[in-house]
Amino acid sequence: MKFGIIGAGPIGLSISNKLINNDHNVKIADARGIERLEGKKLTGTPVSVEEVIKDIDVLIISIPFQALPSIRNVIDKVGKEVIIVDTSNYYPQMSGEIEEVENGMVESVWVSNQLGRSIIKAFNNLLAYTLENEGTPEGNSGRIATAIAGNDLQQKQKIMSIANELGFDTVDSGSLNDSWKHQPGTPAYCTELTKEELTEALKKANKEKAPILRDKVIEKLSSASGGYSHKDIVDLNREIYNS
Repeated sequence: MKFGIIGAGPIGLSISNKLINNDHNVKIADARGIERLEGKKLTGTPVSVEEVIKDIDVLIISIPFQALPSIRNVIDKVGKEVIIVDTSNYYPQMSGEIEEVENGMVESVWVSNQLGRSIIKAFNNLLAYTLENEGTPEGNSGRIATAIAGNDLQQKQKIMSIANELGFDTVDSGSLNDSWKHQPGTPAYCTELTKEELTEALKKANKEKAPILRDKVIEKLSSASGGYSHKDIVDLNREIYNS
């Protein structure tokens, strides 16, 4: 398949590497300009944001949540047949508060509204380290799973198949309106669960508590003088998001 990726941060680069390793064609762009890609270790072909949307089957957007409205003019030119995948998460500490989300709008619904397109929510409940290092071949016991939401079942199934190729089991978390169940602050968010565990975690999600627990984790991570290891972060998420 042919992929375009907007965003060359840890998530976008990890997805690009794994897609290339599975013999897919990948173009990668930075929404701020192709010069931003200079000096980065890329496996995909670096192109402009105008070029990245041409002749592709799937467009993966992996840029900061608050920056998504800025690419609306690009998304307006994406072919209707192209599956659009969003990996972002809302952290008001970084993006500033967004009124609609603060008032209860599901993050992914807000993204879809900003882009003017139906999207598939995927890879947002995996840490960058997990995405890069923890994927394992199908059939391995204890395989980590990722939740995938969207309104188009056929599109969702295609992205679930891709996630499986990248080394992760998948759980269909429902429509885009249901994607809040794996937003930051929920038991399904960045806790490295098996398919069975993730299915149960999605059922335990509490929409009202999630922002409070999200901010509690951010506060602890920000106040740590010595920093946290990957395992520490997973353990912290598991402890607080299940409280």
